[in-house]
Amino acid sequence: MGTVRRVFEVDGRPFFPLGGQAKNSSGYNRAEAETAFRAVQQLHGNTVEIPVYWEQIEPSEGAFCFDGVADLLALAAEYQMKLVLLWFASWKNGDMDYAPDWVKQDTQRFRRVINPLGVPIWGLSPYCAANREADAHAFRALMAYLRDHDTGRAVIAIQVQNEPGTLWSDRDYSPEAEEVFQSPVPPALVRAIAERPSSPVHATWQACGAHESGNWPALFGAHAGEYLNAFTICQYIDSIAGEGKAVYDLPMYVNVWLAEQRFRLAGDYPSGGAVSAVLDIWLTSMEHLDLVAPDIYLPYTSGFRQICANYARDGNPLFVPESGSMGPNAWQMMYAIGEFDAIGYACFGVEHILEADGSIKPAAQQAVESFRAVSEAIPLLLRYQGSGRVHAIVQEENQGEQYLDLDGWIGVATFGYGTAGYVGRDWRHSGSGPRRVLDPTLPRGRGLLFQADDNTFYLVGAAYQLHLCPKDSWAAMTSYTGLRDFHLDRQGHWLSVDEGHFDEAGSFVVDRRRNGDEIDHGAWVEADVRVVRVRMGAR
Repeated sequence: MGTVRRVFEVDGRPFFPLGGQAKNSSGYNRAEAETAFRAVQQLHGNTVEIPVYWEQIEPSEGAFCFDGVADLLALAAEYQMKLVLLWFASWKNGDMDYAPDWVKQDTQRFRRVINPLGVPIWGLSPYCAANREADAHAFRALMAYLRDHDTGRAVIAIQVQNEPGTLWSDRDYSPEAEEVFQSPVPPALVRAIAERPSSPVHATWQACGAHESGNWPALFGAHAGEYLNAFTICQYIDSIAGEGKAVYDLPMYVNVWLAEQRFRLAGDYPSGGAVSAVLDIWLTSMEHLDLVAPDIYLPYTSGFRQICANYARDGNPLFVPESGSMGPNAWQMMYAIGEFDAIGYACFGVEHILEADGSIKPAAQQAVESFRAVSEAIPLLLRYQGSGRVHAIVQEENQGEQYLDLDGWIGVATFGYGTAGYVGRDWRHSGSGPRRVLDPTLPRGRGLLFQADDNTFYLVGAAYQLHLCPKDSWAAMTSYTGLRDFHLDRQGHWLSVDEGHFDEAGSFVVDRRRNGDEIDHGAWVEADVRVVRVRMGAR
């Protein structure tokens, strides 16, 4: 039904990767990697994102060792997980920490970025052909190994580099880079930017006179350095992706260290990375990369949603490869998936959700519950994303209810435990007692609502209950005296409310029916309930 472009597939069918990313050094040995697999299992995920290191697979030039990759493939089979491998090579968070020693130590052959003061910095120059060739050679070897040894087809995608860009300088100031800076901007890029009037790059181009030709400073003024760096780094990484795909064609993407996270100037964040301000340079220049994916750690909702909007583009469906493992991520992920049709979602440092004994840390509990809810809804996501029938339910701070404009219905999601005097749950949850909607000790309400047809809805999530009123009745209301009035007089009539789950074929299986007192005050959802199906009487 939906129109979302699905980049990820398993056995030729669309796949929604949900899970966690291991810590940066967790891929070096099997014991550390296994902790990440256990954590994703506890998270109810299906995919582990984990690094593969250039320095580990090619410790000396031309001599390859894939023992670590073999361990990851074996763990994926053991835990029945899919893998997204993160290629840590020329760039990891704006520097070259994971390049091999033989690259780091040969500064004549593998040239560094030069800052405006003429000083080399800890980063490989994207203008040095030897840098790109060495990286591409190792990447081709990795892809050949996966083609020949990943017999279970565990690897569903490759992240090419990690948060690439240049730290502490807006660009490379080497003689090679300076020559390109003073050369004409490629005409194809100028045409592409001219055709994107909503782009920040277009606005800069217009402010500088909208010239059809000229060098980088003439066309882009003070932003020219970052723009050129974005174009050059994109070409470098995209060409490596292309060479890898020629060996083994898997989906490939690049991730982004955002500029919006407490950083102001290019170089404070990795300049040249696909941040919002230069995203259109990347999207119009790359040929082989399938996605540009933002790593989102913004703790406030308005910023989180704005980043989602920036990256959820035609041709660039939203994929969130990194987010927080605790805190606001527990409810913000619902916006990414429900409002912006995210095609996959993961939290970073997934090991942090576990106590030493393997149990879930209390601080991570709400996030784990949210991931579980999304995992139960994956058949619905694959069916309804892009159709306008998926709605995020999120309780913002001090919010008691949320109104939903549905097809033929007005929905009201109330948070906490409903009205102050009535819990409205069943025997499994009655121990919580009646509490106020805005009680700060309660978990925040969050989840997803799917409208399958005119009168059928599916709910997942926690700590909310849904009330539905036909739109014609809602429009005829002359007064509204609170939720009790709504419950008794205005709400539509239930045909059935069922708890259940989806089987492997994607069919809904009823586990328990609620048609008694448990639905008098709304169709409620809690973290230990899998999927709730609501069928309403004809309007």
